[in-house]
Amino acid sequence: MNCFGSPPGEDVPPPRSRRSANNMAANSATPPSDRRFLIFFDFDETIVNESSDDVVVQAAPGQNLPAWLKDTYRPGHYNEYMQRVLAYMAEKGVTESAIRSVIEKIPASPGMLALFQFLRHRPPQDFEVVLVSDANTFFIESWLRRVGARQLFVKIFTNPATFDKDGRLVLRPFHSHSCLRCPENMCKQVILRDYVMRRTQERGRPFQRVFYVGDGANDFCPSLILGPRDTAFARRDYPMHRLITEIHEARPGEFKAVTVPWASGDDVVERLRRHAEEK
Repeated sequence: MNCFGSPPGEDVPPPRSRRSANNMAANSATPPSDRRFLIFFDFDETIVNESSDDVVVQAAPGQNLPAWLKDTYRPGHYNEYMQRVLAYMAEKGVTESAIRSVIEKIPASPGMLALFQFLRHRPPQDFEVVLVSDANTFFIESWLRRVGARQLFVKIFTNPATFDKDGRLVLRPFHSHSCLRCPENMCKQVILRDYVMRRTQERGRPFQRVFYVGDGANDFCPSLILGPRDTAFARRDYPMHRLITEIHEARPGEFKAVTVPWASGDDVVERLRRHAEEK
């Protein structure tokens, strides 16, 4: 059973979870314009409790990668590295079903499925839910469909990944950008800024509040453009939380959003419920 009570749908590089930090949209149709709040979610170590890029290696021969392949990693070029990892796995005969199987088994972060339940059962005018991740379409879609949460997200922005005729999962970068903080293939601040701007124009008014739920260094970058009515939900003691703490200490007042550290999705639900009750 899935999280909604129905059958499921269909140097060595550091672990993805601790590294510093085309366009795939969930639906082509424009989301309804009556939502009061906009909430963004990261995927790895936010929605799921592990890094999908680390977990996929469990499908490789011996559940490990050869040293020569690990040695090809360059900081800031993780997407290129994962392209080589997936090509190696295809050469070793790792199938689409084997990759899907290990991805689907990744556990949700504590309280995350309860948070999804909360959002799903709110009145439809409350939350517009968007996912922005440096993982890839195949990993994210596979996991969300397995737990029955795919329809919660009106848009998904991530690196495109599709299987070619030879059974290789081909990964491509999401976009290019000029941000010096982020990996060359994705700056989440650019995505967030452009999406909020476009939706504000389509709606004819801004959202009452914007929320961002994340954990990593590349989740810190988009949180920098949140305003004083918005909330950055930073996973407690993860890079995003530490970077926000550092900027508060070094340059008080520069970081505008309210910061709410979370250890469980229940912490997020508590704050969202409070705002949802606002008139």
